[in-house]
Order: sequence, then structure tokens, then C-alpha cells
Amino acid sequence: MVNLATTYMGLKLKNPIIVGSSGLTNSVENIKEAAANGAAAVVLKSLFEEQITHGASHTLKQDEYSNHYPEAEDYVRNYTRHNDVDKYLKLIRDSKQAVDIPIIASINCTSSHEWIEFAKKIEEAGADALELNVFVLPSDPHHSAEDNEKVYFELVEKITKTIKIPISLKISYYFSSLAKMALKLSWTGISGLVFFNRFFSPDIDIDKFEIKASNVFSQPEELAISLRWVAMMSTKVHCDIAASTGIHDSKALIKQLLAGAKATQIASVLYKKGFQEIGVMLKELETWMQKHNFKTTDEFIGKMSVKEAANPAAYERVQFMKHFSGIE
Repeated sequence: MVNLATTYMGLKLKNPIIVGSSGLTNSVENIKEAAANGAAAVVLKSLFEEQITHGASHTLKQDEYSNHYPEAEDYVRNYTRHNDVDKYLKLIRDSKQAVDIPIIASINCTSSHEWIEFAKKIEEAGADALELNVFVLPSDPHHSAEDNEKVYFELVEKITKTIKIPISLKISYYFSSLAKMALKLSWTGISGLVFFNRFFSPDIDIDKFEIKASNVFSQPEELAISLRWVAMMSTKVHCDIAASTGIHDSKALIKQLLAGAKATQIASVLYKKGFQEIGVMLKELETWMQKHNFKTTDEFIGKMSVKEAANPAAYERVQFMKHFSGIE
């Protein structure tokens, strides 16, 4: 028998598969199904910063100009009613009662404003950890890299003073110095970094002249981006790394563990194949471990990181050469 257990952010997981934040983790029924199929933990669907601030009485009704914009006021009322933060706290409490795996709350945030105090309610509701999905699009030419990065550190400083449960940051690769930024973030007291978050990808409907979403689900080909950075940073940062995006089968799962991820987050493959795919991936992971005589995940996690790999330069190379591309 092999032992699939791992530890992520101080949480003991029975295996390395976490169901990532998505619509799949927005109900107790789905969370129970995920757990029944072998998920080691779930990250609840993100509560957006706007929902929290509206739910915390930041509504147009308080605005002195709200009477001039009745349509906007109606919108905010409906938005707040359907996205009441109390429902999120209830989801945490109900999920904790329904399953025996860690429940990780999630907030999609872009600032370190008043919503921070809500994190305390998340902790009190019983969440085992909190994942902050943070992204500041570096699109404003008047903001320097330092200005954008400052948001992350202000956020972490405030949140670590507010709650005691483990905190992870789900970040993007849009940094002028990603390696340095990841290292500096790992010094702040957070317990985990998630490489990487996915964004709304805009497209244009050329007949309706509308902006629409594209690439809603990840593709297996996207694995390479996070795989490179997991391998390069897993032995350098002072916190655990979870890999996300592009993990659609057991091979991708194994690759990320070999690169140094302590856990992986999956979602798109579950939309396409269902929660039963978790069991398929775990069975194949178990078979692979037996084939290579690994009894525990600790024996091979990080075995192919930059520090341990026989050819670490392959992770650093960015030019498309025949030797590395595998084609003539």
C-alpha cells in the first residue's frame, strides 16, 4: 500500500487533490460529492470584494446621490440580496458539518480596504484556511510596479493581523520580477502560494459588437506555465506551493508534485468529466507510485525541482530551440 497523504499550509490532506474555487464548490451538495469521490480539500467559490463591501452596508442607499440613480440603487439591492455574505458564512458552517475534509474559504480581492474585517467572520464560521485570489492588472501606465505590488503587501499585513487560520495567496505571473515577488510574499507570514489564478479573458463578438468571455476553462497545454514556476520556486520560498491551471489528468498531477507542489487544485477537468475523475486520477497516482517504488508522496515531491533536477537549466531557458522543443 502507498500513502497519498501530504501537508499543505499546515493542513493534513489525505492526498494532493484539492477542488479549486469555482461554481463546483458553491453548494454543500457538490462539496459532499467532491469529498465522496476522494477530494482532499475544497476551496469554496470566491466571494468577491464588491459583494463583501455591499453586504457590509456599502450600498448606494448610503450615498447622498443615490436618489438621482434609482436604477443603480435597484441593481445594488438585487446584487446584494442574491450575493448576501451571510449565505457564504452559512456555506462554510454547513460544509464543515457535512464533510470531514478541510474547507478553504476564498475571497477575490483587489484592495486592502474595509472588507478585511469580514475575514474574522470567515474564521469564526469554521473555515480551515483562507485563500486570497489577488490580482492587480498592470494596465495603468501611471502606476509603477512598486505601486501595484504595494497592494499585495498591505493586504497581507492587514489580514495576518486579523485572523489566525492559514492564509494563501493565489497570484498571477504578471510581475516585473515574479521570483522576487513570490519570495518576498513568502516572508510575510502567509502559509501558501497558489500558481496561478485564471482571469476573465475578453473576446469580441464581431456581429453584435459586444465583449464576451473566452477560454472559460483551462486547457492541458497551460500546465507548462505553472510547472516552470513551481519547479523554480518550490525550494526558494518560505511557504508551501499549490499548483493550479492545466491539470487535467494524473500525469499533470504527478508532474506538478515532482516539480515541488505540495498540493494541486483542479476544476476545469471536473466540469468536463465530473467529480468521479478525482478517483481516476488518484488511482493512477497510486499505480505510478507503486511502479516507481514510492511509498509516500514525500519521497518524490520536489524530485524534479530546479534544485534537484539533473538538468535545471531546462526550466530557465526561454528561447525556442530544437534541442528543447523536440521538433526539427
